[in-house]
Amino acid sequence: MNKLIICFFLLAGITTQAQDANGVFRAAGSPENPKVPISWNRYYTHDGITDICKKIAAAHPDLAKLESIGKSYQGREMWVLTITDFKKGKAEEKPGFYLDGNIHSNEIQGAEMALYTAWYLTETFKDITFIQELLADRVFYIVPTINPDARDYFMKSPNTPHSPRSGMIPVDNDRDGKINEDGFDDLDKDGNITQMIRKSVTGRFKKDPNDSRRLIRAKTDELGEYEVLGYEGIDSDGDGRVNEDGEGYYDPNRDWGWKWQPNPIQNGAYKYPFSLPENRNVRDFVMAHPNIAGAQSFHNNGGMILRGPGAEEDASTYNAEDSRIYDAIGKKGELLIPGYRYMIVYKDLYSVFGGELDWFYGGRGVYTFTNELFTSYMYFNKKSSWEDGQEEVYEFNNDLLFGDAIVPWKEYDHPQYGKIEIGGVKKNFTRADPGFLLESDAHRNMSFVIYHAYHMPKLSVDNISEKNLGNGLTEVTAVVKNERMMPTHSSQDLKYNIERPDYISIQGASVVAGMVVENRDLNITNEQKNNPAVLAVKSIPGLDAVTVRWIIKSSKNYTIKVDSRKGGVVSKQK
Repeated sequence: MNKLIICFFLLAGITTQAQDANGVFRAAGSPENPKVPISWNRYYTHDGITDICKKIAAAHPDLAKLESIGKSYQGREMWVLTITDFKKGKAEEKPGFYLDGNIHSNEIQGAEMALYTAWYLTETFKDITFIQELLADRVFYIVPTINPDARDYFMKSPNTPHSPRSGMIPVDNDRDGKINEDGFDDLDKDGNITQMIRKSVTGRFKKDPNDSRRLIRAKTDELGEYEVLGYEGIDSDGDGRVNEDGEGYYDPNRDWGWKWQPNPIQNGAYKYPFSLPENRNVRDFVMAHPNIAGAQSFHNNGGMILRGPGAEEDASTYNAEDSRIYDAIGKKGELLIPGYRYMIVYKDLYSVFGGELDWFYGGRGVYTFTNELFTSYMYFNKKSSWEDGQEEVYEFNNDLLFGDAIVPWKEYDHPQYGKIEIGGVKKNFTRADPGFLLESDAHRNMSFVIYHAYHMPKLSVDNISEKNLGNGLTEVTAVVKNERMMPTHSSQDLKYNIERPDYISIQGASVVAGMVVENRDLNITNEQKNNPAVLAVKSIPGLDAVTVRWIIKSSKNYTIKVDSRKGGVVSKQK
């Protein structure tokens, strides 16, 4: 018996270690032999996420640090992985990129795709020069799930693909003075909440003759056979409705402090902006990291790359200059993720007040996208009409999942409806990526994150020139270049003075005067008389440069330093 136990632990240990290098041949673009082997064809509970985060941080101490940004309503840690090359400068002095997932509890794959990003950056660092260069001057703050309580509830309790979306704070949805008294009932105890149907002479549905698991609407000129009763459940409170007062409905993505509206106007809003502890944790972390210049949040589904504004009333917030940057990054995303579409929330979907991406941009001046992960295009790599797409769900289930994602109809004696049938789509299908597509979707969305992060400001002191003015005075002119698309301050940032100006200073010299050069050819300058050694510059434009100048008493050694909250800290010695 003891030998068996020892053998078990030896085998268990093998599964957590990298494989023998002699047994591996590297595929292009992937880590050859990762220190942290992870299966990306499955989903992880909060315990699983915690385990992966700890392993990544332990395996790559020079690239990853793990901490908690706070606790959820039920007391779970909200982990953040800080990913950068810690040997190359301070993390807080690099442009920061914030990434989170799973704000809606049933939109689970956002957590895996955020985790995949952290894993990929750390595991490919030794092999891919681009990743080494990226982490030298970029820092990623990755929060896999910002709704850990309801994520576990979705996975461990009976649910539909669409429930729950909120967190776990109890809410009386039907305002009858009772909370959670009439939620889902897993009548057949299979762990899924599927559809209830029953035969009816007035029914307008029938079973598809080509696939009996699929219910289709009868034609206008033919009789139906079934009526749809809704999702599994029982009218527990005797009000004639089933499942109308489920567990804790509110929408965490209507809780953010930008253009927030109360529930009668914005359905799903909770008590007041940042009334949810999970969102407050994110807010506090972001406010404490003013170097964050780009952000994304992973949702599902529909294959969309979304940017604000969330509501037409907020359309003027996004001016033409920032919109051009959004458009350039968003259009690149369509190329990187086939089947995804770049869209504006209020124009192409519906109005949203109090959304996360609007707070990040409107309140913090951060260029932000929301990715709606997974799309039916991925079933057979083609666009389909809505009707064809419904049929493809069943065809995909049959031909590629071999029937695993749909529960066949089975009879059940319902205490209120009598003889019914229960069946339909399982909770892990239609919204969430099927296992074999998960890693591919994760990699493509990760590549979009990296492209976005790549175009955060990259500053350098490009040129320093001197001119002898006589009488022991020297004119020093420095050109500070931004090699990427994003400016150091978005238009929204400048409009509301969200972040302090960029500081360009000369150190190690006695400064007589300092100025920003507005036109070098015509020698037009704007002198800063107060503290001339440290020039305050409103913004350093993307793919452009600013020129500054000082009059100093002759000095052989001095340093030009640029200190930008969102552009990082760089310097050059003369």
